[in-house]
Amino acid sequence: MRILVIEDDDLLGDGITRALTREGDAADWLTNAEDAWHSLQVEHFDCLILDLGLPGMDGLSLLRQLRKAGSTLPVLILTARDAIEDRIAGLDAGADDYLLKPFDLAELRARLRAITRRHKGYSDTRLQLGHIEIDLPSQNVSFQGKPVNLSRREYGVLLTLAENAGKVLTRGRLEESLYGWGNEVESNSVEVHIHHLRKKLSASVIRTVRGVGYMMDKPGS
Repeated sequence: MRILVIEDDDLLGDGITRALTREGDAADWLTNAEDAWHSLQVEHFDCLILDLGLPGMDGLSLLRQLRKAGSTLPVLILTARDAIEDRIAGLDAGADDYLLKPFDLAELRARLRAITRRHKGYSDTRLQLGHIEIDLPSQNVSFQGKPVNLSRREYGVLLTLAENAGKVLTRGRLEESLYGWGNEVESNSVEVHIHHLRKKLSASVIRTVRGVGYMMDKPGS
């Protein structure tokens, strides 16, 4: 999952980004809304962690701007403002959830999984696609009822393709789901991960659409 963190507290922003990365997510961090707005126009993210008390444009203004532009990106507000009026204002501005500081990382990740599941159109914590079953909280994968051991990035490729079953995803789109700004991306990394997934699951699980990218079929299609 590719996550954009917008937090002006250096210690907290760096800590969240490092923690999410350790858990297997691709996380990027910005300290102001203006840079975030630009990045959201040109790159793909699966969800947004948004502080309200930002320098310059505040978090609520950025959120309203996103929703006015038609963005449906899942947004979790993370703030120390605990007044009920602040929570109502955030939710009414278009936030999907609201978490107060200080917080527990496990709860933060659980809330992120919940809002992204709803955004992608499913509510179960298990994603079933044919013979493949993905347990989202544990990141465990099974094929035909048998557990499959995947690396962190193999899991990321599989999850991104499964959540977008029926759609062709370019190599660039898959790279965005795996790597943050500070990661060096090898030219054939996506191809290597897909090769390993086909060996561990089945050669027919992921289709190559020549000249475009890769896809997983929806069951029955």
